[in-house]
Amino acid sequence: MASTQATTPANTLDVAKFLEDRGMTRFHIYLLVISSCVTFFDGLDFSLISFTLPYLREEMALTDTMTGLVSSAAFLGQMIGSLVGSYIADIVGRRPVIIWCTLLSAVLTFITGFADGPWMLIVLRLLGGLAIGGLLAPAWSINIESMPAGKKARAVTIIMLGFSFGGAAAGQVTNFLAPVYGWEGVFFACGAATGVLALILLFTMPESARWLAAKGKPADRIVPLLNRFDPAADLKRFTHFVLSDERKANARQDPLANLAELFRGWLIYITPLIWFAYFCSSFAIYLKSSFGVLFLEELGIERTMAADLSSIGGMIGAIAGVLLLVFTEKRGPAWIAAAPLLGIPLAMLIGSGALLEGALFIPVVLAGSIMISAGHAAVISITSIYYPSAVRATGGGWASFMAKFAAVAAPNVGAAWFLSSKSAVLDGYMFTALCLVGVVIGLMALAYFARKLAADRLLEDAQPQPAE
Repeated sequence: MASTQATTPANTLDVAKFLEDRGMTRFHIYLLVISSCVTFFDGLDFSLISFTLPYLREEMALTDTMTGLVSSAAFLGQMIGSLVGSYIADIVGRRPVIIWCTLLSAVLTFITGFADGPWMLIVLRLLGGLAIGGLLAPAWSINIESMPAGKKARAVTIIMLGFSFGGAAAGQVTNFLAPVYGWEGVFFACGAATGVLALILLFTMPESARWLAAKGKPADRIVPLLNRFDPAADLKRFTHFVLSDERKANARQDPLANLAELFRGWLIYITPLIWFAYFCSSFAIYLKSSFGVLFLEELGIERTMAADLSSIGGMIGAIAGVLLLVFTEKRGPAWIAAAPLLGIPLAMLIGSGALLEGALFIPVVLAGSIMISAGHAAVISITSIYYPSAVRATGGGWASFMAKFAAVAAPNVGAAWFLSSKSAVLDGYMFTALCLVGVVIGLMALAYFARKLAADRLLEDAQPQPAE
């Protein structure tokens, strides 16, 4: 960093060093809180279908095939939305995409309460998934781009706690509202609440200072944002802004050019491994979230208890994911593999059927749910941290896109193979164990290439930088 300062004109500010020197500030906490509120309502709206599905199956007489289509519609929308939203966020900014996607999610969730048949339900959840998928990568990016080193992945996991808590809260909201107001009342209430949040975001959601610097935006947009990290800093004399800790990359109008940026240098290995690990983890988590209540009902657990187990396991798992990242950011992504590694024997124990009549059944189900959720939360946290700021949302969006192949496949495969009987449900748990094996393999290989990338960046930092 010293060499950079020695060759940089006095009117140029190194935004990366400025943010790093401040450490954690009140504005970082503010950003985490507001981003967590966004992801909380995102997770709430997204997960409603899973907890209202038993009511919908009864009222609409859904077949197993139609149940799979209803469950997967939002995942398909999320898959497409993750690409569109991340691409737009790298072109126009993180703030507008987050606000518009939250507003659209609110409207579509509310309208879902008027669905009078399975096909209308499928269309509305597909469109809702577009909005939900569109905001996650920008939300990850704005936090990664603001946090000091050693806290970037942890920040993503913290804001994704919001998503996990929102998904878990969907179970409690459904248990509270559905018996009195029906499944329709659940969608009405949650859509209205998300709409209120969208209005609040108009006045509270900031833009990313690093993204503005990477895009060469004017000083009158960058300086006020940087002053929110340090109100006492005198930044008025700076007219040029650089990022010394990352290679220069430009978000272009051509999405294929942006995609190519994700495969430069060691990223040619890292990007596919992120996609593979995220795919396997997503299959496991979305099979659980789509049919976890139905699976447990088939195995003899009462519906309300099944919803409680799913929601509690998701919440505890999300918190465990944050704790896991305390080790991960210091020692590398291989530590993330600890959670899915522990989840493998637990899923196999359930799938064997040996515990069905015993007192250990519910504790093992809960522990397995926690391990799957913890591993998934930690995997999400690293999907964007290896990319330059100019294309970071694109990197997160493509990872999310690939993961949503699994999210779309999981409810359809689950409906076709794992819903028909008790033995089929047990096979579903065995398949989950296989997915977790894939997560572990992907993370161990990723850890090797991540070390190579970090070593190369240290060498680049040691080289003298030319004057701007």
